[in-house]
Amino acid sequence: MRPDFQTIDEITRRLAAALPDELKAARSELESQFRVILEATFNRLDLVTREEFEIQKKVLARTREKLDSLEQSLARNN
Repeated sequence: MRPDFQTIDEITRRLAAALPDELKAARSELESQFRVILEATFNRLDLVTREEFEIQKKVLARTREKLDSLEQSLARNN
């Protein structure tokens, strides 16, 4: 999954805003470094999008229904 750059930008801004006043002068450089670090970290993680997650959740629910139905059928036949 490609990282959500809007989320990365928001995290980067929040980190930069949290810097002590002494570091405010270096803010733009630090924001750039934060962004690079966050992008690299998110790229290494095995993440899925919300859409992919919801699809798999529905597939799992349908599979669970079929399994329950098969178990009930088996119980009736034994």
